[in-house]
Amino acid sequence: MLKKLLTAFVLLASLAGTAFAQTAPDAFVRQISNDVIEAAKSDKTVQAGDINRIIGLVDTKVMPNVNFEAMTRSAVGPQWRTATPEQRSKLQAEFKILLVRVYAGALTQIRDQTVEVTKTLPVSGGTQVVVQSEVRGKGDPIKLDYRLDKVDAGWKIIDVNVGGIWLVTSYRSQFAQEISSGGLDGLVAKLAERNKSSAGK
Repeated sequence: MLKKLLTAFVLLASLAGTAFAQTAPDAFVRQISNDVIEAAKSDKTVQAGDINRIIGLVDTKVMPNVNFEAMTRSAVGPQWRTATPEQRSKLQAEFKILLVRVYAGALTQIRDQTVEVTKTLPVSGGTQVVVQSEVRGKGDPIKLDYRLDKVDAGWKIIDVNVGGIWLVTSYRSQFAQEISSGGLDGLVAKLAERNKSSAGK
């Protein structure tokens, strides 16, 4: 499951670049994911694990296409409504660092994978869609679902599902435990501690 999650993060990270933001969601997933996978495969510094190079790649190409406020709000859950503007800002900042490092680590796993979009399903009552796809390489295909939301700037990534587990939902359960024991400030502190520890490795 860890390998599958890492691969999911790779493919989530591959949904980058604004050139395709205004296209259909299935084309967005197909075109961008294939482009970035090929770029990562051909970049020797990425394959060698140069963390600064990888973080820079993720931060410039991936993050502009992620709706961090929506992701953070969903991961924090009901307590988001009571958070102060300062707490919200800190939560988004630390959550972004956490995800950037997760994606950066996953990018080094790319070898012979390709992605095939299989279906696009509208989410009732809103502007969201779920794009279903498969990561194909050696071994069995890995089924991935991407939840995208349409905003003025185009499509934005708000969640990814692998093996029946939504990324944001997974973090929500972890965050709920931290909030229960230390409140929102405690969650911010834990995320900052985790990010600082990861940066030192």
